[in-house]
Order: sequence, then C-alpha cells, then structure tokens
Amino acid sequence: MTELLQKVRVIDPVSEIDELFDVLIADGYIREVASHISDISSDTQIRDCQGLVLGPGLVDLYSHSGEPGFEERETLSSFLQAAAAGGFTRVSILPDTSPVIDNPALVAQLQQKRAEGQRSRGAEEQRGRGVEESLSPLLPRSPAPLLHIWGAITVDVAGKQMTELADLASAGVVGFTDGKPLENLALVRRVLEYLQPLGKPVAFWPSDRQLTANGVMREGTDALRFGLPPIPASAETTAIAAMLELVATIGTPVHIMRVSTARSVELIASAKAAGLPITASTTWMHLLLDTKAVKSYHTSLHLDPPLGNPRDVAALRAGVRAGAIDAIAIDHTPYSYEEKVQAFAEAPSGAIGLELALPLLWQYLVETEEFTALELWQALSTNPAECLGQKVSAILPHQPAELTLFDPQQPWKVERKSLYTLSQNTPWLGQQLKGHVLQTWC
Repeated sequence: MTELLQKVRVIDPVSEIDELFDVLIADGYIREVASHISDISSDTQIRDCQGLVLGPGLVDLYSHSGEPGFEERETLSSFLQAAAAGGFTRVSILPDTSPVIDNPALVAQLQQKRAEGQRSRGAEEQRGRGVEESLSPLLPRSPAPLLHIWGAITVDVAGKQMTELADLASAGVVGFTDGKPLENLALVRRVLEYLQPLGKPVAFWPSDRQLTANGVMREGTDALRFGLPPIPASAETTAIAAMLELVATIGTPVHIMRVSTARSVELIASAKAAGLPITASTTWMHLLLDTKAVKSYHTSLHLDPPLGNPRDVAALRAGVRAGAIDAIAIDHTPYSYEEKVQAFAEAPSGAIGLELALPLLWQYLVETEEFTALELWQALSTNPAECLGQKVSAILPHQPAELTLFDPQQPWKVERKSLYTLSQNTPWLGQQLKGHVLQTWC
C-alpha cells in the first residue's frame, strides 16, 4: 500500500527538523520527503494532513503488563493496543508479573503471546470496543508495537538472589531491572560486575524503603495540610547518591528510573558532568502534576515515587530540556476498579498512561511553549531508544517507516469506550482532552 501524506508537520529529532513536508510511504518504507510530491502511482492513497504532526514512533522505557497473572487489569493484547493508540511503536514491559519474568521460558512465552495477539487483534476490535468508529478510523491499521521484555535482576524480584543473567540475555531480554528498589548494595555491586560483559542495559529504581516507611506523598506543607503520611526527598536522593558511587567504582552503565525530586536532578547532572555512564528518566505524570493535585484524594494520584512539590516539577522539566533527564517514561500501571476504590493511603500506587501521555504532555508543555515540539518528541522517542541501546531512524527516503501521526487539536473524552486499556485508573477519567493519535507505522 502506498500513502501520500500532504502538508504534514514533520518533527524529526534525529535530523532536528520541524517543517511542513509531503511524505510518501510505501511497503513499510519512506520513499520520498519533499515540499511537494506529485509523481505518484494511480493507486496511491492521498491524505490531506494539514494541522497534523508526523514524528518517529514513540518508545516507552518501562510499563506494567497485567499478563501473566493479572489479566483482569490488562492482557498483553490490550496493553499493545493501548500502546499503539497512544502512538508507541516500541514498548518494554517490567518483569513483576505473576510468575515473574526471571527465566528464559517465560520470555519465549510472552514473545509468542505477542505474535498471537497481533493475529487476534482484529477479532477483539470487532467485539464492541468501538474506538475506531468514535475516534480514529485509521487506528485499526496500526500494527502492534514491538514488544521488549525486561528480565528480572533477582529471583521473584525479591532482591535476594540473582537470576541467571546470561541465560536471560541469550533469551532476548532488552535489559535487566526488578522495577522495584534493590536496597542490598552488596548485591547491586555484584550485579554491576556480572553484567559488564553482557552489554545489556540495567535499570535501577533508587529508593530507600526505610526512609519511605508508610509514606504516600511527598514531604512538605501539602502533606501536612492533607493529613497524609509523608515521604522525604532523601528517600530517593540518598539511594541515588549510593548508586552513583557504585557506578563510579565499577564503571557499568546504569539507567536510573523514576526520578522525582529536584535534588536528584542535581545529583544526576553532576554525575554526568563528571563522565559517569548513566542515563535517567522521569515519568510523564511527574512532569505534569505536583502535590497540590492530591487535594482531590483521587487514588490514581497515589504514585510511587510520589508526585513532587512545585519545585520538583520545575526541576524535572528543566532537567529534561537540559538533558540531565534523558527520557520520559510512561510507567503504565493498570489496576482494576475494585483495587483502586480504597482510602488514598491504602490503594495500590500507579496509574495508566499509554493513551494519555502524548496528548497531555503536548497540551501542557508544547502548546504553552515551555517545551518545543522537538524537545518533547525527542524525550519520548529517540532518547528512550538510546537508553535501551537502540536507534530510531530519521524521517528520510529509504528509511523504515516507524512513525506516529498525531492530531494535536482533535478532542476526545477519556472514558471506557474510548480506551483500549482494560483499566481506568487515571485522574483524567471523564474529562475532555485535546490531541489524539491517528495512526502508527512500524
């Protein structure tokens, strides 16, 4: 199939381009990019794309799949559909499933499930999801994203015994993480030594759980005002400082997940300036909301790490723009309605985000001109790929068509029938948003 996208806004962080072009796509490749394309075959589908944005496919560093073990929250099929609907062409799932992804057999099983999910996608959409009719008739043509799998560092992600890292590497995991704090620093040091020859990314979530204790929101005046147990910023910063010392000693490259405090940004920026081989990410919700939002006691605002104070949010945004924070992760964490309908402090932490992140980040960061479109797209595509040791192709002739087409002005309402994810744990449920993904190619 050949498609001509006319007058589309091309945002390409690889080539540092933000301009209007015609783009010709055929057989999975970009055939031509020019100010005007007229020499086309008679069977070419021509699409007027004025007002639309075309960029590299988005890449999610880490998110949670309900399957295996918690299929009522999310199946692998619904997870991949939600990712495609959000503009993602590559996604990486964390290993804390049930059973845990700590052995090669489960890695192979999940890859097989992904293939089966692609074949059954059309059938699932016919069972009444209705999104293609109400929102985007093009979305069903979007292929399932490429699924990457993080292998567990420790057996059962229990933080005690290392998994067979070499076997998991051979099975094709994208890298290693528990997705949970790993507080045994002697074990962390051993892991860094073992992983050096494997050449796979390793990601840690630095968090001192003794300092965290039973806290549920960032320490400060808002925590006092709302009567919620606080978590000091030092729960994160002390753990990051210890991690950076180990990286300086061992030299193994490390990715730091879920950065959420201003002081953490300072520590990471200083470490990068000193030449330490680290990358870092924050999550999309930590860039948009601060502790004042918790006034609603909406359980989807119970996150771990918690939402930061206004100073934290400002530092995180500045850190992304300056490159101290390399990437924006989605950290999609689905929970059922019953699991989230509890008191704020008792509800499990986490929120969905695959279908919401791009529209909301664009609306509140790009349209306000705090970020350029290139800066946001880079933090959601090329930079996350680089954190995984991957590359994203430029939007140029003869390159693979791994692309996302986005309408920043299209309104839609966040509700059950407009979401592909099986869960609805988001503070934006029931709200009208602006900006929607129309199609992906990969």
